[in-house]
Amino acid sequence: MTITFLGTGTSGGIPVLTCGCRVCRSLDFRDKRLRVSVWIEVEGKSFIIDTGPDFRQQALRERIPNIDAVIYTHEHKDHTAGLDDVRPYNYLHGIKHLNIYGHARVLAQLKREFAYAFSEYKYPGVPLINCQEIENQPFKIDGIDFIPIEVMHHKLPVFGFRIGDFTYITDVNYISDSELEKAYGTKVLVLGALQREPHISHFTLSQAVEVAKKVNAQMTYFTHISHKMGLHADVSNELPLNIRLAHDGLKVYL
Repeated sequence: MTITFLGTGTSGGIPVLTCGCRVCRSLDFRDKRLRVSVWIEVEGKSFIIDTGPDFRQQALRERIPNIDAVIYTHEHKDHTAGLDDVRPYNYLHGIKHLNIYGHARVLAQLKREFAYAFSEYKYPGVPLINCQEIENQPFKIDGIDFIPIEVMHHKLPVFGFRIGDFTYITDVNYISDSELEKAYGTKVLVLGALQREPHISHFTLSQAVEVAKKVNAQMTYFTHISHKMGLHADVSNELPLNIRLAHDGLKVYL
């Protein structure tokens, strides 16, 4: 399995428009963060988790050759706005509908926001999409097992996912003990860590470290990072050796 971090930033990305803080002015490429998304290559299959507003730029940067499915954590715009940019993959080898997976609430939101893609009379060239509803139960995509992990993002239930020895959880401020158990034994954990100060809907850095220590994966990477977190280099020096900040373009191999 190869995991590529397409984006590791929060909803505004880094640099943030109009901001002149040290992080937004940083010349370190690791401090340049597009909206959060990840690309998973496993057993010859290519999966995307979340298509944020930067998806086209991310796919170009990583030269993603094909997509077998897109899986959505939740319906917020910074995780869904790039859905239209799957169109080239529809027509890469003839005409291929793309399966997208999400909770019923998420799929309903996508159908509203991208109504033209679901219209009875479609304009030529719109995204070709098949919606696949998922619940908090294991499911398969092309023979690959996915285990949803339901976490809370303020009052909104969202999904993280475990695929083999890889677990991915982004927007989160609470995980029940029973859901966290699904991540135990994973080799690589990705966990959202927004900033140092308390936040209504995201783990702080210290809270994320505490959860990471409970799971005790071989390696944990933090994502969905705000410019308020601080410089990548500074924060990295504070963390245990098996906990790192992710950065855009980082590849992890399992």
